[in-house]
Parts: sequence; C-alpha cells; structure tokens
Amino acid sequence: MFDFGFDDHEDLTDSNRLQQLVSSYEQNGGDMYLDTDTLEDIATHYFEHGRFDSALAVIDRILGNCPFSSDAWMRRGVLLNNLARHDEALSAYDRSLELNPTDIETTINRAITLDTLDRSDDAIRAYESILELDPFNEETLFNLGVTLERQKRTEEAIVMLERCAEINPEHPEAWYELGYCYDRIGEDQKCVECYDHHLNIDPYSHDAWYNRGIVLNRTGQHKEAVHSYDMAVVISEEFASAYYNRGNALANLGDIRGAIESYEQVVEIEGGDAATYYNIALAYEELREYETAIRYFTDAIGLDARYVEAWYGLGCCYDAMERYDDALKHYNRAIGLNPKVPDFWYAKADCEYNLGRVKQALAAYQLLLDLDPNNREAWIDYAETLFENSEYEQALAAYKHVIALKPDCAGTYVQQAKTLLALGRADESLKSLRTAFTLDPGKRAELRQSFPDLLQDQRIRGQLDLDN
Repeated sequence: MFDFGFDDHEDLTDSNRLQQLVSSYEQNGGDMYLDTDTLEDIATHYFEHGRFDSALAVIDRILGNCPFSSDAWMRRGVLLNNLARHDEALSAYDRSLELNPTDIETTINRAITLDTLDRSDDAIRAYESILELDPFNEETLFNLGVTLERQKRTEEAIVMLERCAEINPEHPEAWYELGYCYDRIGEDQKCVECYDHHLNIDPYSHDAWYNRGIVLNRTGQHKEAVHSYDMAVVISEEFASAYYNRGNALANLGDIRGAIESYEQVVEIEGGDAATYYNIALAYEELREYETAIRYFTDAIGLDARYVEAWYGLGCCYDAMERYDDALKHYNRAIGLNPKVPDFWYAKADCEYNLGRVKQALAAYQLLLDLDPNNREAWIDYAETLFENSEYEQALAAYKHVIALKPDCAGTYVQQAKTLLALGRADESLKSLRTAFTLDPGKRAELRQSFPDLLQDQRIRGQLDLDN
C-alpha cells in the first residue's frame, strides 16, 4: 500500500480552515506565498480526495522551493504511480533515495511500483534489501509475500505472510492473503482458519466470508458454507457471486427450493446469465418439474447456443417425459457440440433403444465404450441389447468384458449362462451357473424365472443340485 504522508507531518486540525485555504489557493495560489507545511496540507487534501494531478502540481511547487527534499520526491513518486505514470514514479523514487538512501518507506513504494511494472524480481530484491536492515518490518514482509504469491511462489509467500502475522496478529490483510495461499496449495483447514483470523479483525469483509464459503462447500461442509454466504450477502446485498455459490451449497444440502431462490437473486441482480439459468434448470429437473426446467435450459441456450450441458439437460427432461424423439434431437445437438462425452452417447443409446431402433442403439453403445471402456453398466446394457437382438456371440463377448471388470458379480454369470445356452453350449452354461451359485447362493431362486426349460431336465437339476 502506498503511503503519501510525511513522517513528521502533523495531523490536520481544522478542516474548515483547510477548506478555506484550498479555496484561496485555487483562486490565486500562484500569487500567494505559502510555506512548505501549508503546501503539504493542500497536497494531502488533494490526494485524499483523489485529485492526483492537483496534488502533483502542489508537490512540484514544493520541489521548486526545496529540490533536495527526499520526502517530496517520494510523494511525487506516489502521485505519479497513482496516475499510472510508473516509469516517472520510479525516477522520483530514485531521486528520493539518492537524497536518503536508507529510507524504508520510499524503498517499499518503489518496490510496489516495480511489481506493478511486472518487474517482480527487482521488487523482491528491493524488499529483501529492506529486510536486511529491518527484518521485522511488517509492511515489507506483507508486500513481499503478495509479490511472491503473484509469482506463484506460494510456499515462499506463506513464510513471509506468516512472519508478518506473527509480528502483528491484528494485520487483517496478512491473514486474508494467507487464506488465499493455503487455498491455492490445498490446505483447506488452514485456509479456513486464516479467513477466521481475518474475520475476527474485520468481520465486515464480504470477500473473506465468500472465500471461506467456497472452501467449506468444497470440503463438504455445506451448511457452514451457506452461513458464510449468508454473511457475505448481508454485508453486500448485491453480491451476485455469493448468491450463486449459496445456491450451489443449498443444492448440495438437498434444499432445492432454497437453491432456486438464491439463483433467482443472481438473475435479479445481474439480469441472468447462461450458467445461472442452467443451474435453475437443473434444480427444477431434480424436482421433476420438467416443463419449467425446459424453459430455463432454453433460456441458457438462448444466451449461449454452444452451452452443451444445456442441450443435454433438455434431452434428459424430454427423456423423463417419455418424449423420446425430442430427447434424441437434443442429445444429438449435445454430441454435435462435444462428441467426446460418454454420458451423451449413453443417453443417446438408451433413447434409441426406447424408440425401438436397436441397431442405432448398439452403434451408440459402441461409441460410448470406445470413449469409456471401463464403464461396467454400459457393457451390461450393451450385452443385454445384443442378446435381445439375437447377436449371441457378440453378447457373450460383452459379458466377458463385464466379468473382467468385476469378476465377483453373480448376476453377470447368470446372464452369461443364458447367452451360452442360447448358443447351444449347455455345459459351459452350467459351469457359469455354478460360479454364480458359489458367489451368491440366492441366485438359485432366480433360475426358475431365467431358465424354466432347465428345470424340466432331471439330469441338469441334479448337476445344479436344485432338488436339495
């Protein structure tokens, strides 16, 4: 943080007198004699009111009278930096340091400007030079920590920020930046503790409450996350991001209506965006209010025609309503936008099957399994569809894939046995059934429904020990 004040500058006493003095200066300041202290008061007034050009003119007048004032050159640097004239600011700081080489305040401000110019390595060297003189300078430790943080040297940043917080435990920004650093390296518990320290000092920091909520929600502490977001929006009523993430946390808690209310607050504040409409649609889909969900998915697509998840969401709603033609149309749009998502192909395969288009369903399953070869449920559906289509050899191969993925599932061996029997391979079928019964003796009870013909053969009944 830039410091504009003089080290020996007294507090301004009479604001009315100062205002009158500034008015007089503006009317005929060029013809007035004003001492340096008065000019400093006027410059500070302009600075505090954001009138940096006016303050710079006053400082230049001081320098015209006192060209060897290191403080005035330092203040000139601060003003030039605020005017985004960073290279000129560096020159002013350099002049100040020529006059007072060990001035820490000027060196800090110079380092901040170097950082602004993306000369982070130079800034770090400047901060380190200060720490050689004053290893407990909390402002330097803090700014060095922030610079290291921006360079993604997070572990080093933490060391500096922790030293700053140790020297001054009431330094709110140090705790805030520490929270951010611990978040970056995945130290969630420490992150929350740092935000708590910050909030103990500055309880009205809506950004800290918001960041705390994000970490808590990510770690499954959804109820506490909602509380953090509640605090953020109480402090900052138009904090749309807090309402949005509050909605996510409420959805995680199963409070779907509450989530919708939060998302609608975002729409009220920001006018609606594709992501928010999408989340509202998901919530209504979970409530099985499909027509309303469709409306919001459509709103999302209206703002972003390439919002692939919204196209897929529309397909899911129509699918749930058994409007399979409409569902398939929207699944195909999603696949057209991103053909690499297994879930899209899975939905398409099921939808094609429901429309009685078995060949198209099988083709979709094949593409799905090319993308996700370890998807056991998809292999099962693929195998069952092949069996229904009398493609027994292919079905048998698919069941073998299922068994390879989970060798201890008795139900798969039963289905494999059914396929082997259809191929006329009775002995292998019996072997598969024995494996199923070994894994799950309860599967014997399913045999009467799955293999009624076998029960009529006394020899097979005996081999499977079904009479005991």
